[in-house]
Amino acid sequence: MAELIPQSLGQLLGRLRGEWLRRQMLFDLPAAQWWSGSDRDLSVQFQGHRAATPVGPAAGPHSQLAQNLAMAWLGGARVMELKTVQINDKLVIPRPCIDVQNVGFNVEWSQELSLEQSALEYAKGWLLVHALGAWNPLNLKSHEKDTIFDLSVGYSLDGVRQPRVARWIDSLRDARTLLAQARAQVPSELEEMVDIDVPTSVADSLTLSTFHGCPADEIERIAEHLLTHHHLHVVLKLNPTLLGYDRVDHLLHDVMGYDEIRIRREDFDHDLGWNDALSMIGRLRTVADRAGRTLGVKVSNTLVVQNHKQFFPASEKVMYLSGQPLHVLSTLLGQEVAKATQGLVPISFSAGIDAQNFAEAVACGFVPITVCTDLLRVGGYGRLPKYLTRLSKEMAALQCTDIASFVHARAARLGPTADARPDWQINLDDYAPKACADPRYASAKNASIPRRLDKSLRFFDCVDCGKCIPVCPNNANFSLQVEPLTLPGTVIEVDASGQAHQRVGPTVKIGVARQFANFADSCNECGNCDVFCPEVGGPYKVKPRFFGSEATLAASPELDGIVVLSPTKAIGRMQGVQYQLQQSGAQFWIEDKSLAVLFDPKLGQVLEIRVLPEAQPGHQLPLWRALALQVLVEKVAHCAGNSVVSGPLQSLD
Repeated sequence: MAELIPQSLGQLLGRLRGEWLRRQMLFDLPAAQWWSGSDRDLSVQFQGHRAATPVGPAAGPHSQLAQNLAMAWLGGARVMELKTVQINDKLVIPRPCIDVQNVGFNVEWSQELSLEQSALEYAKGWLLVHALGAWNPLNLKSHEKDTIFDLSVGYSLDGVRQPRVARWIDSLRDARTLLAQARAQVPSELEEMVDIDVPTSVADSLTLSTFHGCPADEIERIAEHLLTHHHLHVVLKLNPTLLGYDRVDHLLHDVMGYDEIRIRREDFDHDLGWNDALSMIGRLRTVADRAGRTLGVKVSNTLVVQNHKQFFPASEKVMYLSGQPLHVLSTLLGQEVAKATQGLVPISFSAGIDAQNFAEAVACGFVPITVCTDLLRVGGYGRLPKYLTRLSKEMAALQCTDIASFVHARAARLGPTADARPDWQINLDDYAPKACADPRYASAKNASIPRRLDKSLRFFDCVDCGKCIPVCPNNANFSLQVEPLTLPGTVIEVDASGQAHQRVGPTVKIGVARQFANFADSCNECGNCDVFCPEVGGPYKVKPRFFGSEATLAASPELDGIVVLSPTKAIGRMQGVQYQLQQSGAQFWIEDKSLAVLFDPKLGQVLEIRVLPEAQPGHQLPLWRALALQVLVEKVAHCAGNSVVSGPLQSLD
């Protein structure tokens, strides 16, 4: 199973520069899909800092790697909730782990990197977004760049108190050491890209995530520890279970019609209760005030439900709900919390946000508003600018210049009220019942699944829809251009006497110019590209897979893959057999443990065959594999703008 292998900051910067010069893209995201700014002031205040927009990725697959954060920033995200870490950083995450065919489900709940790797990734991400802001290819105004990183930890008091977790938090509070480590990864020719002033504190706020069923007193002690010991602003994630089993069951089944989604009463009985939550929030507000920090809450965490699908491994008895139905539950929970706390506790929001409801959430006073499920759909990070464009248009229609005036204008549009509710509360009280009754969140509107053809995905060629690239949160899938050709079916076989001979086998055709591939070091086999691929098989499993080094290929012996060592040299494992490729001019050698073959692709001829000492009778070398490997290595080594060639192979001329 592939594991995430972070790329160095130098590799990421090399890719940025090369890809921009040649393709006007960054991380496969075209400049046309970046946020280009607004004539309105979309900024918000969060934990004492200014963010140029109220949106960002939720803690999850879009905020684990440095390139994730850079892509989100290009899309207009300015509040990054970093993926939740915990003391147990040796997790084995089930694969696949993400299913957003219509609504969202996942079985992924924590970081996949070590604590030390995560800290360095977040520091690299911090440098990347500031480097993008300084480079400023779209000429954003200075006030449109302000960005906040928000930490996230879980899941127990004992874990949060562990020295490694404490060091992790402190290393990002004062990140001078991490920033120096990241800069040390940058070659001299790229140093100017990060020769910029960067705040040395990556984050001073933290969103706390706890397991379903974590006792109220433990949650409170964790928050108090973070407020007083680490002097952090703290946001408590609240679970939809606070609405109660009967109400959630009624909303899911009777109101929204999600009969297939099954909740368990014991998950509600063991989770934080309403009265305990309110009492805890009240006490923690006092602790925060004394510490000179801010306490906020977030609606909401995911909802644990029974695993009724065939997509995830059968070992997973539960999964976590997100998307459209969670939007309704979280909006209602936000309304209840706002009323109960009399608006004295800041509320952030994450659940089923998209371009159509983002402005509504802004009008409800939620800060920040984070998103995950919608970014996993076709378009990926390129969906974010539509949120901000639509918000800007709605503000312009109401002649509003900033968020505060927009919230006020939306409330005024509803007419005078007899009470003294603040504007955002008026908007929230208006929106919550409308969301509950809106058909776009109900089962009938979300029953369809992506179209699937009765056709199996192959190593080469496909319907060429390109969906696998933007739906990958880690940008692990990419394309390359090749010349259509037919690979000969010659098979070289060792006979019983130890001699090699050639026989004719089936040919392999490369029929279209655009081919798709996968960079294994950035792929965690989440399965999302399989969800949206029209063909059966899964791009991350079937398409050519490239590794960043021999070490990462060796660490995944069960996977086929290719390592490009130079434009003329590579190793590749195909159908479990490892090959070495060495090219010299128009000819190349392909070698496994049994055979070495010299081939001239222009002549279409085998020039020499050597039988090696380890050769066994019956061993076969299908020549199409050699030619496929040669074609892929040649094209990817000269292809600007993919992870495979972001290092020394990348020419920046």
